[in-house]
Amino acid sequence: MASTPTPFLLSLGSNLEPRAERMQLALSMLASTFGELVISHLYETSPVGYTDQPDFLNCCVSGITGFDAVELHATCKSVEQAIGRMNRERWREREIDIDVILLGSMQIETENLTLPHPRMQDRRFVLIPAAEIAPHMIDPRTGLRIEELLQGCKDAGIVRLLL
Repeated sequence: MASTPTPFLLSLGSNLEPRAERMQLALSMLASTFGELVISHLYETSPVGYTDQPDFLNCCVSGITGFDAVELHATCKSVEQAIGRMNRERWREREIDIDVILLGSMQIETENLTLPHPRMQDRRFVLIPAAEIAPHMIDPRTGLRIEELLQGCKDAGIVRLLL
């Protein structure tokens, strides 16, 4: 376990019913592990990659952890498994998907984890909720704040705020 408390940013998504209940369960499980979290609104977004599937619910979560990157990633995968995530092809339906987007200024590339998330700057469904809760978090790869990445994002995907 890393000893220094470090800010993290996660992106959550679900497009298989009951989407909202799965998102809430994931958020509750993450809160029980990490304590106080800042949670964005829920957004409904069109699927990316394989588009013949239901729309996603997405949100972002930020908090502080003493976990290192491997432990944080493993915790997210454990929550996914507990909620019933099935392994499918890339870009396909998800009961729940939890991606580690940032962990402080950490830059890492392993077989199972790349930080910062390698496609975050191309995804409005990540950047819009992330900018809501952590606009000043910095992508250590580019040195840009989340809000700056959002301004430069060329993704035309539809992101709808759910009230």
